[in-house]
Amino acid sequence: MPNTSRLFFALWPDDETRQTLARLSQSIAAKGCKWVQPHNLHATLVFLGQVNEDVASLIRQLAAGIAVPPFELTFDRLSYWSRPRVLCLTCRQPVPEAAMMLASALTEAAENCDLQTDTRPYTPHITLARHARYLPEVTFEPIIWRAEAFCLVESCSEPGGVIYKVIQQWPLIMPTANPG
Repeated sequence: MPNTSRLFFALWPDDETRQTLARLSQSIAAKGCKWVQPHNLHATLVFLGQVNEDVASLIRQLAAGIAVPPFELTFDRLSYWSRPRVLCLTCRQPVPEAAMMLASALTEAAENCDLQTDTRPYTPHITLARHARYLPEVTFEPIIWRAEAFCLVESCSEPGGVIYKVIQQWPLIMPTANPG
């Protein structure tokens, strides 16, 4: 596809959270995994796939109109997903309503741009490693992620591997009440 980019919406960690995630990854003893580089760690909200420039512009406009309050996710479980063969951090606690609202609003924006999205319920996760074959034993302190913004990210294939580049970021804000 000419002039397309591989895009997704994500939560992007602040530096402190990224360093905490990187330290956790380094502490896990699992052989044969391909570890996600610290600069690529994120929590996907909605994967968009290959998107042309016109659709990317439209989806940015739609994303700018989303008003969801900030929220916290507590990543307190290391999970192994056998189908994609990944180790990822997940949340034992119920997902905050604001996170579900954000994922739902972004999914709706994608569908309004005729993009196909994942139909499974939103499950917050942070992929730490690919090509995993088992769930290693690990104990760690829960990682509290304070989501203050969401972003549109491009997945770029480089000679050294994939690099994720933030294209645009929007703050999470309290919705304003409509005067009645």
